[in-house]
Amino acid sequence: MASILTNSSAMSALSTLRSIASNMESTQNAISTGMKVSKASDNAAYWSISTIMKSDNMALGAVTDALGVGAAKVDTAYAGMESAIDVMKEIKAKVVAAKEEGVDKAKIQEEIVQLKEQLVSIAKSSSFNGENWLAADADATKTVVSGFVRDASNNVSVKTTDYALNDTSLLFKFNATTGATETGGILNTAGNVTVAGASVGGIAIDALDVSGDDLDVALASVDAALDKMTSAGAKLGSISSRIDLQTDFSSKLSDAIEKGVGRLVDADMNEESTRLKALQTQQQLAIQALSIANNDSQNILSLFR
Repeated sequence: MASILTNSSAMSALSTLRSIASNMESTQNAISTGMKVSKASDNAAYWSISTIMKSDNMALGAVTDALGVGAAKVDTAYAGMESAIDVMKEIKAKVVAAKEEGVDKAKIQEEIVQLKEQLVSIAKSSSFNGENWLAADADATKTVVSGFVRDASNNVSVKTTDYALNDTSLLFKFNATTGATETGGILNTAGNVTVAGASVGGIAIDALDVSGDDLDVALASVDAALDKMTSAGAKLGSISSRIDLQTDFSSKLSDAIEKGVGRLVDADMNEESTRLKALQTQQQLAIQALSIANNDSQNILSLFR
């Protein structure tokens, strides 16, 4: 039926053109943003997942930064402990040398005193960002960030690794006000005092020209201090190794999350460009169809000529 009031063909062609225009808008948005899901209305489920995972990825980035700071603290403490162990080896060698008859023990003692001062200097210098894990005024527990976890119940938490500062890990304890060494730490624990009221684990003895038994006790004290320092160094090394592993894992996990989110929301540019070309062709055909449908009303005039 031909009608001048209702043009069904034009209405159908217009509806098709609008649909094509809507699809073109969506495709052009995907091409311009590079995302097929850029807002919740595109796909609420995928948008929700991607938003949560992107926030987790940002948290992982912060954890990686924190791991870097923690690694610097641990590496600083380890470097100090390693240097202190080298000095203790020198002191041990001096004590052994003092056992030899005819050796100038006073000179050896002078060397030991200087080496002890070097230990104090190492302990005080092993500080990063104001934190010193080899010299402190009291026992404490230090923590370093070691991970970010989202469990099956969707609860999030930041995992940390603890390192206790006490008589088995600190080299010295210092008076916070005067900076002087106090009783405590591996090298100044009361139980390590051995010879002539000696301090600092029995390594800064007043004189080495004492009986052979006293020298043997001093040597045992030095060796015991070395064992404790080695144990503390091993623990610092294990923490450093764990931080390195966690840093590597965090980097890989971040990449995996980013790829996973990309699969959900990123647009396939090859597919989108092909779709855009097809929609442009459809749009041109729809415009022509609408033009033909609009001309139908003009054809009715020919009936009255």
